[in-house]
Amino acid sequence: MKERKFSPSGEGLVQMIAGVLFVVLLIIINIVDPTFYPTMWHLATSGSMEEIAEYIQGYGPMAMVVSMLLDIFVNAVGFLPSIFISTANGLVFGMWPGIIISWLAETIGVVISFYIMRYFLRDAADKLISKSTTLMKVDDFSGNNGFVVMLFARSLPYFPSGVITALGAISKIKPRDYILANLIGKFPSTALEVAIGTDIVNFQENMGRLGIIVVVAAIVYFILWKVYKRYINKRNAEREHDPNA
Repeated sequence: MKERKFSPSGEGLVQMIAGVLFVVLLIIINIVDPTFYPTMWHLATSGSMEEIAEYIQGYGPMAMVVSMLLDIFVNAVGFLPSIFISTANGLVFGMWPGIIISWLAETIGVVISFYIMRYFLRDAADKLISKSTTLMKVDDFSGNNGFVVMLFARSLPYFPSGVITALGAISKIKPRDYILANLIGKFPSTALEVAIGTDIVNFQENMGRLGIIVVVAAIVYFILWKVYKRYINKRNAEREHDPNA
């Protein structure tokens, strides 16, 4: 069986540059503020929205910038939960500003994480995939349908972000499709996380709205799941009749 090679061309150069810049940024942050990483780890793992909100508010006029940088960092790392920061954004800046800040920051973070993971993981994945006909078919499917699959995956709230990013990094999805799918798919999932999280913290004030959001979201995601399954079944059927589809 012919072994497939992952093209290192322009995309590989972008991945390398992104990885180097990210590492340089991490080093600079540690030099400027040695307490930054311990603080970020504590805030990201504490689960206390109130503590995170207090930390963000402590920066005054720069609170929005600090919040975005914090959210970008957590999503770029990939294995830290960002839901607490997103909820805190809703508490500090209000529902819609919190949604917009979290959406943009999370999207930027997972794109950085994607390039870093792809640079380090894709070559190893390509060697493994080339040894299996089944994996090669799955890999080709991810390249041809990566946008739709990633769009649906990113639209799911509370799903581990790092897992989705890693799967995208080792797949054949084009970076352009990955970025666009995340930009679109991250909005509904982030909006839902911020809205539900904020209403849970202020449960007694927003109990009615919280109930409506949960019911509407359940209906919408049920419909999306049916549409997604129909699309995947249709594409699989087409591939059975035409392997090049």
